Amino acid sequence: MPLDRYVRQMRYTNMGETGQLKLGASRALICGCGALGSVIANTLARAGVGRLRIVDRDFLELNNLQRQVLYDEPDVIAGLPKAVAAKAKLQQINSEIEVEAIVADLHAENIAGLLEGVDAILDGTDNFETRFLLNDASLRFNIPWVFGGCIGAEGQTMTIVPGMTPCFRCLIQEPPLPGSTPTCDTAGIVAPIVNVVASIQACEALKILSGNVAAVNRALTVLDLWDNRIRQVQLDSLRDSNSCPACQRREFSWLNRQRGSHSAVLCGRNAVQLTFSERSPIVLDQLAPRLAAAGRVEHNRYLLRFWIDDFVLTVFPDGRAIIGGTNDVAVARTLYAKYVGA
Repeated sequence: MPLDRYVRQMRYTNMGETGQLKLGASRALICGCGALGSVIANTLARAGVGRLRIVDRDFLELNNLQRQVLYDEPDVIAGLPKAVAAKAKLQQINSEIEVEAIVADLHAENIAGLLEGVDAILDGTDNFETRFLLNDASLRFNIPWVFGGCIGAEGQTMTIVPGMTPCFRCLIQEPPLPGSTPTCDTAGIVAPIVNVVASIQACEALKILSGNVAAVNRALTVLDLWDNRIRQVQLDSLRDSNSCPACQRREFSWLNRQRGSHSAVLCGRNAVQLTFSERSPIVLDQLAPRLAAAGRVEHNRYLLRFWIDDFVLTVFPDGRAIIGGTNDVAVARTLYAKYVGA
């Protein structure tokens, strides 16, 4: 890989040519390419991380453009999945790297395959269930991961290096109860906190991928940009002071499918995602004319959208669907069964 484009980065003593070459030979998995994920992917691509694997289950909407930096209005009009639109942009930014776009939900059945050959995992997700799964997989396969989360003008980030730092479950033993934490719907979000948290996550990934693991931040970083507060919560004592089920007892409940579900209420969307582990693929070209008799339909090779009453059903070829217009899982399942099939 030609190094001329990275000359400013290599002049930073802690990176150098050796670190840059390691970046070029590395692979990062970016889980979710919305607000955090798009900033992370943009930064890592420009930094010369040789292979980016982007996994995202969602498609673009106009309100994403307020904070999701890789996308523009033509992407929204085209109805593109985020992973596909991100790949196109990243290849324009840096044609020398390899970008894989995977339009899929991340779950226990597919995570091992998605982690093949990966050197670091970046969290761009919006739910605790997936983060607990990432934590299990990180520990099981000995791959570092960087947690990040934002709401309002507040954000948090933490780096987990198996065997070296406390894990995510040392910090949070159990997922919060549904409805007990604010969401983008209830608290909103401002773009600067996304950029700050994602930039910290990306920097932590650059440390790991360039061979500078000892430099990672061992604290939980908590930021509030509106009230001008930044603090570091030291976590070193957590790993030794409790009997963590994940990193101490090696109990991987989410990875082993003992915990977790196949439906999720999507943050900030008034929508429910339905996932079916044993469902046959759907041929969108065949589904479209059948649904057109009942409502408005638009589709491309990646997804089909169907408008009926106050709802929008977005169906993917793998059978997964996002039901917009409700936060009620039961209502979402009923609509799916009625129009797509039981």
